[in-house]
Amino acid sequence: MIHVSAQALRGMLQVCTYLLLATMFAAPSLAQDKGHGQTAGVDNTKMGAYRALAQLSFQAFQKGDNATAAELARILDRTWDRGEGQERQAGKPNRDLYNQIDEAMDGFIDPLVNYAAKAPDASKVQAAYNNYLEKLKLAD
Repeated sequence: MIHVSAQALRGMLQVCTYLLLATMFAAPSLAQDKGHGQTAGVDNTKMGAYRALAQLSFQAFQKGDNATAAELARILDRTWDRGEGQERQAGKPNRDLYNQIDEAMDGFIDPLVNYAAKAPDASKVQAAYNNYLEKLKLAD
């Protein structure tokens, strides 16, 4: 039979306690560093899908493909209305924030969707796009 002195037992208990404490304090800070991440280029956040559609629409606009930009902008609008728009109308929290996002989205997509009637001003579309992305960050 192996005999362990009380002093050795206390030493092992202290080491285990220190390791447990170190793990408890290190785990939350590691989790914070990871962020939300992405899957297939789409942020894994509440607003990630809307952001991805806006990015695709804006990229098409930058390439001069106004028809695709308009199509993607319209999909963004319909997706928002079906998802977040219904929550907003149901009186869910953050109604003011969702109204701000909706207005910013309209400012971005309207020139793209109406490209046939009037050619979109690139600097205005860029500014509206940036504003929309900033508003989406507030809801993530």
